[in-house]
Amino acid sequence: MGDVLLALSIPVLVFGGGIYAACDCWWRRRHPAPPSPYTHRAARLAEQDMLLLAEEIVDDAYAALGPFYDAPAAPDPAEPPTEPAALSSRSPRPSRSPRSSRPASTPDRAPSPPAAVQKP
Repeated sequence: MGDVLLALSIPVLVFGGGIYAACDCWWRRRHPAPPSPYTHRAARLAEQDMLLLAEEIVDDAYAALGPFYDAPAAPDPAEPPTEPAALSSRSPRPSRSPRSSRPASTPDRAPSPPAAVQKP
């Protein structure tokens, strides 16, 4: 009798496992899990929130420091530019080439880097 119970227990376990899997599948279809925080949609929403926060921070900073960002008044072209005292104590600067009559920098363009020194 013990061998018959052992032989019949295997199909009963397999059948019981199939019934459990079918019921589990049915339950999960009727009761879906909440959306995972690791989906692409969740990442996009988090990115949008972060961008809105960054935009708010930048707007607040610009509102507080706006006068510092205003462009300074352009110097009078008739007057030669003056150098600060710290720069005037150094050796005189070499003159610009005659073909470059434009200023070294403008509000929308930074000065170009100095040319590399060539060895004789």
